[in-house]
Order: sequence, then C-alpha cells, then structure tokens
Amino acid sequence: MMAVAAQLARRRSVSCTGALLLRRTGFPGHPRPFSGSAARRAVMPAWVIDRYGTNEVLRFTKNAPFPVIQYPNEVTVKVHAAALNPIDVSMRGGYGAATMAMKRDPLNLNQAGSEFPLILGRDVSGVIMECGLDVAYFKPGDEVWAAIPPWKQGSLAEFVVLSANEVSHKPKSLSHPEAAALPYTASTAWSAVVNTGGLNKDNCAKKRVLILGASGGVGTFAVQLVKAWGGHVTATCSGAAERLVRELGADAVVDYGTGPIQNQLSSERFDLILDNVGGETERWALALLKPWSGAKYVTLVTPFLRNTDTLGIADGMFQTGVTVATKALKHLTKGVHYRWGFFIPSGPALDDISDMVDAGQVRPVVEAHYSFAQVPDAFLKVEGGHARGKTVIDIISDEHECV
Repeated sequence: MMAVAAQLARRRSVSCTGALLLRRTGFPGHPRPFSGSAARRAVMPAWVIDRYGTNEVLRFTKNAPFPVIQYPNEVTVKVHAAALNPIDVSMRGGYGAATMAMKRDPLNLNQAGSEFPLILGRDVSGVIMECGLDVAYFKPGDEVWAAIPPWKQGSLAEFVVLSANEVSHKPKSLSHPEAAALPYTASTAWSAVVNTGGLNKDNCAKKRVLILGASGGVGTFAVQLVKAWGGHVTATCSGAAERLVRELGADAVVDYGTGPIQNQLSSERFDLILDNVGGETERWALALLKPWSGAKYVTLVTPFLRNTDTLGIADGMFQTGVTVATKALKHLTKGVHYRWGFFIPSGPALDDISDMVDAGQVRPVVEAHYSFAQVPDAFLKVEGGHARGKTVIDIISDEHECV
C-alpha cells in the first residue's frame, strides 16, 4: 500500500510553474490546444461504430475527431499497438450501454447516442505526445501502456487521451505489440486476485488457487501472477490449451472436456477460486473452498451491466445489490466468501506489473496479430471464442493503408 501511495503521489505532483499556468488558463473549463505539430490536426484515422450491432457496424474513417486534452491530469498517447478483448465485441453490440452513458454524462445533459462515433479497444501501447499541466510523472516521448476504461474512447485510432493515473511506463523488455496484449486483462486479473481476493506477494506463498478458464487473457496472466508469488495453481482449460497453461506455471491442469470439473476436483480445497467462466460454475465451485479459513470465490462473470441494460440504471443497480448481498450472506453462513470482481483502471498496478514483466516473472500471451486494416477480421477472431491468449492490432505500421 505504501508503494502504491508513493506512486500516486508522484503522479499527482504539480510544479509551481504548472500551478501558476493552471490558474492562468482556467482549467478544467476549456480544452487546451496542443503545442506540437499534431496539435493543429482536427481529425485522425480510426475504426468507429455509429450504432450498436454486429461486425458490419465497424467503419474505418480518416476523419475521426482528434482527441483533445480537457483536464490538466490528462495525457495524449500516440497509439502504436492495441488489442481486443471479449468486452470489445460485447460493447460493439451495445452491452453495458446504459452504464457507460451514465459514466460519460452523469447529469444526463446529452442526447441519447451522443457517444457515437464510438471507438472501441481497451488496450494501448504507445508514446506520450503531450501532457496536461498537472502531469509530472510522464513527459512527451515516454513509451507507455494503459488499460482504457470502457466509458472512454478506445485505442483503435491514431491517438487517445487518458488520465495520467491510468497510464504506466511500458515494460522495457516488450515491443509495443507485445505490451498491448497485457494491460486490460492484467489489470482485471490484478483487481480480482489482489484487490478482491486479498492475495499479494507477501501472503501468497503456499496458498492454493483454482483458476477456472485459465487459457484466456485474464486466466493466463492470473496463472503467472500467482506462481510468481509462490502460490500453488490448479487451472481448468480445454485439452488443446493444457500445454500452454502448464508452460505458464500451472501445477495441475484439469481438462473440462474429460468430464465434470467438480468430480475431478472433489478431494481438493482451495484458498481462492477465480472464475472466468460463470454459468453453472457457481452451483458447485464454492464447495471447493476451505471453510472457515477466509477462503474466497471471486467471479468476473456478473449480471451488473446486463441488469442496468435491461432494467435501467436505478432498478438495475438495486437488483444487482440484492443479488450480490443475498449470495454473499448465503455462502458466509457456510464459512466462505462470495465476491464479484471487476476491471479497475490503475496506473500504479501497471507499474508493478511492468516491473514483474521486466524481471521475467510474467509475460504476454499473444495468439494472433492483425494489421490496422484487418480490425474487422480481428473482431471475428475474438468473437469466435476459445482464445489462447490475446489478439493484437499493430496500429502504426500501416496506419495510412486502410481505405
């Protein structure tokens, strides 16, 4: 916690000159123009959607609005590489639209559909082009990576603007396409394992952890994270992914294609279960936890966004609260903890992950590479499921080739 606090302090530091300029320019009321040559541009290349739907809604344009720094803690990043996640496919179809609209416009001042044209893409690796006046932790030219919150414009574009607290220095040992494979899934796994699951490098040794759905982006990182901290990992995946998951460090691998997982693990007990699968898993998974020992079941498959989409914000949040409270109380009486895990954007977490990457403790798992012109094909790849790692988009190599 002290390390995270120190990182945040560095990120939020403001020079006296910066504070004076802040007062003179009147932030955050008015956008500040860029000072570099790119600043004078009004448009940029990007893949956008103008409505929700299937893959045909994806549209390439050279005239997407150029992102402008609005607040003094923001940075502009030139995107070198991006990556796709299942949430991008879901958001293309409108999943979470109600909640994202509330995050973008909490006072409901804008008309419905004001998010369009919408740029998808949650992962980014690139170079900082300009910093807001409050930003002292970064400078133009820094190579960075970030996990972009779903309510912000994404990385399938030439430039993106982010809060400095969401950005981290890229691992020196990775290229931009390699680095783009990690931020969103690594941040999600970190949030679930560390923030919700309560594990860290000091208490993870000898803990027994079950990772359900271990061959996807979140699972492959979670396996490596727990092993790097000395935990014992049991992973579930298909037989085709078993070799990959073992290479990442899993101590035991259960092939869900050979029979019910609960039967194969009936004699096991775990300190933490990370569920990337959902569905019927909740009916049996919690019985595999060590009772009355602080053991936790953390699922990343929750009905929160589905509830708000179908019931509206107020009723959806109420229904969500009732559901999670009921389940938590039910399982607490059995001596185990039921929790929901969520993606949380965090530059300080990515700082720690970057250190682990450069130390050789964790690595990205890239299944497929696509060019910027092939973004629709990349969406179809992710939509097909059965991932063995991440699908990466190389933005800068052919940023002007799309037609």
